[in-house]
Amino acid sequence: MLLEGKKLLITGVLTDDSIAFGVAKLAQEQGAEIVLTSFGRVQRLTERVARKLPSPPDVLELDVTDPAHVAALTEELRSRWGRLDGALHAIANANPETCLGGDIRKAPWEDVSAALHISTYSFKALADVAVPLMADGGSIVGLDFDARLAWPVYDWMGVAKAALESTSRYLARDLGPLGIRVNLVAAGPLRTMSAKSIPGFSAFEDVWTERAPLGWDLRDTEPVAKACVALLSDWFPATSGEIVHVDGGFHAVGA
Repeated sequence: MLLEGKKLLITGVLTDDSIAFGVAKLAQEQGAEIVLTSFGRVQRLTERVARKLPSPPDVLELDVTDPAHVAALTEELRSRWGRLDGALHAIANANPETCLGGDIRKAPWEDVSAALHISTYSFKALADVAVPLMADGGSIVGLDFDARLAWPVYDWMGVAKAALESTSRYLARDLGPLGIRVNLVAAGPLRTMSAKSIPGFSAFEDVWTERAPLGWDLRDTEPVAKACVALLSDWFPATSGEIVHVDGGFHAVGA
């Protein structure tokens, strides 16, 4: 019961193969009370899959690109709980036709700016939701994909993840004095709906399963969920600005 009594906000649940769904399920099993967020056309998907959780949570509206949504969600959580103990950022999007696929030069700025807004600046937006409700400290955890290297087909999403990593460090700097920890979990490739939208995603699959020292299951989100839950708990009280790799050890080995 690592999260007993905790109040958590979890973004990014689309289907039951979403990493965020795995976090939500394990968080409830570990004693947390949660709410999910979604908006627009996909909110019905989120509401449907929420019913598969051990205790179906409410799904609140949040468009991270809309400041009015950010402010409204803070007030909704304030009236509901009065506080927030943790938040999971599992938000990323880029136009697959221009921003992904293997030619970084083809994307116009309009598409790149949208990818950076949704995938990177949204981490700051989620902090804007959470921080006013974390008077006694808390934990903000984001999902990452190792951005130290140039990956096949990942293109502007790789750039967005590199910016996310930098953003997390600056947030860790600024929020540390408030007792708020900010960390990322860099997951190996998983066959989620988001991954399936990346042209050529299969380029990651064979090499990862062959080279990861611990092996890697492309369909098992539980190891990533466990890392997120641990970081949302009180078991890492002095860890912030960190990137925890949950990738079977792939990041540590060369050719």
